[in-house]
Amino acid sequence: MKVIAFNRTLQGSGASRRLRIAGQTPGIIYGGADAPVMIQLDGNALYHALKKEAFHGSVLEMEIDGKTQPVLLRDFQMHAFKQLVLHADFQRVDANSKLHKKIALHFVNADVSPAVKLHGAIVSHVLQELEVSCLATDLPEFITVDLTNIDVGHSIHVADLVLPKGVTAITHGKNPTVATAAVPAGHVSAEADAAAAADAAPAAAPAKGKGKK
Repeated sequence: MKVIAFNRTLQGSGASRRLRIAGQTPGIIYGGADAPVMIQLDGNALYHALKKEAFHGSVLEMEIDGKTQPVLLRDFQMHAFKQLVLHADFQRVDANSKLHKKIALHFVNADVSPAVKLHGAIVSHVLQELEVSCLATDLPEFITVDLTNIDVGHSIHVADLVLPKGVTAITHGKNPTVATAAVPAGHVSAEADAAAAADAAPAAAPAKGKGKK
């Protein structure tokens, strides 16, 4: 994704406030061997870009004065109640160095899992994102969590995930839970419900024989 920015010369809260009034968002680019650069971006365009998942998890092409450089969105601040981005931080990307980034998890196939299909369980997403380490060229937009085989009482952990090539999960020696499946209290599965109905059905009355004349 491409982002257009401009150099920002004026600093301070007063200058930033005037920028926002003019529809611009102050920001900064840092990292690497170069000094930090103060920038400004179109506030409306940035607001809508932040709604896209790829903007948070992909390497962005930042263009300033006709020159382009790869960056990552590292942080941003929103107004408490207005649709307004107050500030945005971007980090330069070195193609030869591994970076750390939190990537969104996409959960799929819960509806066909034994937990949901057979037992009416609820699959809880314990993690919504996962911190990974990889080169910029290997950075995934998201990581898929396949729930096809999850059953009641079982969990999926980070070690169970199939990560893209070149991507390593950062777990600090642990194996965090990603998703769990459990039947809500008071819920009866389809199988148990059918069995109960069968047990409760009255036995068929035997046919009456003809009486003697």
